Amino acid sequence: MVPQLETVPTAPGVTFHHLLERVRYEGAYPTRERAETAVRAVLGAFGRQLTGDERVQLAACLPVEAALVFTSQVPEIEPLTGWGFVKDLAARAGLTPATARWEAGAVLHVVAALAGPDLLDRVLAALPPGYALLFGRAELTQPLSRRP
Repeated sequence: MVPQLETVPTAPGVTFHHLLERVRYEGAYPTRERAETAVRAVLGAFGRQLTGDERVQLAACLPVEAALVFTSQVPEIEPLTGWGFVKDLAARAGLTPATARWEAGAVLHVVAALAGPDLLDRVLAALPPGYALLFGRAELTQPLSRRP
């Protein structure tokens, strides 16, 4: 007997093709195939960073093909910071850090729109510092206290 892959419910009307076209626009990629390469690399790398309910809920927001790429990765025991994520993506995908940052931003900005602000808040709270900018948000930090 052949095992069946469990399907993940997704947001209605969001297809993998639509996701790729949005990433193609955000990343200014010349072809849909180039956008797909970026989506697969970034979602695979990000799948190693997120755990728990946020991981499940984020996967449910993605088209099935993207959700499978994202959830096929075993999460790391200790997630990387945002900069660590970019460096890891660069090393695994054979990119420069600048190109990896660009690709992460293009893909995760679209993912943020699919997730919505409430889920994105929870995702960012579950991760180490440095991911907000990758999702198109400002990263606010506490100011250092000044000594008199």
